[in-house]
Amino acid sequence: MAELLIEARGLQAHIGASHILRGIDFHLARGEAVALMGRNGMGKTTLIRTLLGLVRASVGSVKVRGDDVGREHTHQIARRGIAYVPEGRGIFPDLSVRENLLMSARPGPEGRRDWSYERILETFPRLAERIGHGGTQLSGGEQQMLSIGRALMTNPDVLFLDEATEGLAPHIVREIWRIIGEVRGCGIATVVVDKNYRSVLAATDRAVVLLKGEVALESASAELLAAPAALHSLLGV
Repeated sequence: MAELLIEARGLQAHIGASHILRGIDFHLARGEAVALMGRNGMGKTTLIRTLLGLVRASVGSVKVRGDDVGREHTHQIARRGIAYVPEGRGIFPDLSVRENLLMSARPGPEGRRDWSYERILETFPRLAERIGHGGTQLSGGEQQMLSIGRALMTNPDVLFLDEATEGLAPHIVREIWRIIGEVRGCGIATVVVDKNYRSVLAATDRAVVLLKGEVALESASAELLAAPAALHSLLGV
């Protein structure tokens, strides 16, 4: 069995007075790709943010490689080899493309430097063409590429992508899925949230579907793709 990189048990979390997560169990193995699915407001982003320590679980535990990280700060969890591409991209608007990339450059937990600055520019030729541009001078698709490239510069073992292709032009969407496939192919475990259920299921091994803060269904991605009735009932597609 592949090494478990992330294991969460019984997660409950609140945002203000709202009870968002209601006893979620979640795991991610080395090299695995997981689709995190559900309608809007079902808890997908809150689950990611709770795993990263950006939201504190009110009940339950989160382990990274077997170590309990419930009391760690987000930057400490990230140093364990976890990278995050948030919804909205989160790039630094006043920094250039080059600066956004270089500020995050570091070896991975085991000293790996597979994703160098040069490799990022080879993978994202659009960024190479705009290397001196500021963050606000980039299109939405270019900002998403920069956010993914910046995350990869940390040489992570795990990459979370929240709303990977939301609001992007079709040709950029195809490019993002190509890049996600390349990341998956190099052994980085990925958790992907995206509204295009066909694309996200085709790009992953396993799907976890949330309903009102609980895991409603967990299935092999290929099996769920072949089950339109389940997709309709849980996702409204």
